[in-house]
Amino acid sequence: MKKIRLKIAGLSYSQTRAGAYALILEEEEGNRRLPVIIGTSEAQSIAIQLEGLKPYRPLTHDLFVSMASSFHIEVHEVNIVKLEEGIFYSEIICKREHAKIKIDSRTSDAIAIALRFHAPIFVSETIMERAGMIFDEETGKFAETSEEKEPSASEKDYSDMTEDELQKKMDESVKEEDYETASKIRDELNKRKHKE
Repeated sequence: MKKIRLKIAGLSYSQTRAGAYALILEEEEGNRRLPVIIGTSEAQSIAIQLEGLKPYRPLTHDLFVSMASSFHIEVHEVNIVKLEEGIFYSEIICKREHAKIKIDSRTSDAIAIALRFHAPIFVSETIMERAGMIFDEETGKFAETSEEKEPSASEKDYSDMTEDELQKKMDESVKEEDYETASKIRDELNKRKHKE
């Protein structure tokens, strides 16, 4: 499996849903970006680490670091290994002496922990091909690709839905951790705002 190393390109507040954030991951050697919708607490934990701030009391991810360090466990890397029904699946690869251990994790938690251990973050080429978006540095926008996919039946239905219906569907998608669908609905809502 070919792996692509990622870095964090940005973290922004969702304009379409209170409490949701978009974590943008970017390949280190290329111009594709991978958007991941995450919750408030994970976004806060990632932002605190990116800004180099020290909370008064340890956050959950800081607690993980303390426990791992106490037992001489090192986080070697984080891998985004699967994208299924809009949900990203990740593994934290830990090392203790000569043993390697894989721990299943939500992507947002895995990234928050990777930042604290200064561990690299990777995604498979297959996932990047499916969910990655090409970013045009000159225009500051995501570029249209020549391989634009035919909209799925559900995406076609979005145009027939009201904004309230879309918001409700997006809320349900986030609750079910179907972040790919939530992201598509967010894009539809943003398109409508720009047309106004």
